Amino acid sequence: MIGCLVIHGYTGGPYEVEPLVNYLHEHTDWHIEVPTLPGHGRQLDLKGKSHKNWISAAEEALKGLMEKYERIYVIGFSMGGMISAYLAAKYKVDKLVLLAPAGKYLSFKQIAVDAGGFVADGVRGKLGSNKLYNHYRNKLGRVPFKANLEFLKLVKFTRGYLKKVESEVLIAQGQMDGMVPYKTAYYLDKEITSERKEVVFFERSRHLICLGDDRETLNSMVLQFLIK
Repeated sequence: MIGCLVIHGYTGGPYEVEPLVNYLHEHTDWHIEVPTLPGHGRQLDLKGKSHKNWISAAEEALKGLMEKYERIYVIGFSMGGMISAYLAAKYKVDKLVLLAPAGKYLSFKQIAVDAGGFVADGVRGKLGSNKLYNHYRNKLGRVPFKANLEFLKLVKFTRGYLKKVESEVLIAQGQMDGMVPYKTAYYLDKEITSERKEVVFFERSRHLICLGDDRETLNSMVLQFLIK
């Protein structure tokens, strides 16, 4: 049997990866675990939470799967991608999928473009239907500055494990990503030493790659990578 761990991103929750998780449920008989990292989820409350808390929660979930299942796949989105890479390096999981992994920090150029979209939709009275706006609206003012520092600590810590990843890896990156520069995929491809790597770019996808316009293609590609 196969156990699959899926890890969401910073300030997010399982809803960020829900379409992919549902797709895998529909097409496999795997046990899929999608933990909510401490302080995350719909009721976002990151006060007092550290990067060690987030890594530990994901690690405990992985250990639970390893006790029950012969093959282990790990999928991580954004910050969850960096946690996934760390876990793959430490526990030698069978396959690893990195979705818009936060190996670099922020693409201010694309964020400006996204902000322009917020303004334009506001003028046209369509702001309520802007997916990015709706996603980030509830987070504004709810993320402590110290939590952002913990995120940076996590990225710095997990980067050190990239060269130790030996698992077969799929890296998926949206070219319109406003949070993580798309060139991050090239950086990860260079840093990860595994001989079995695939890097795929999605032209229409922003940071929320599992919720974007390319999600159906992404879902199929991830499944094919994992079952081949």
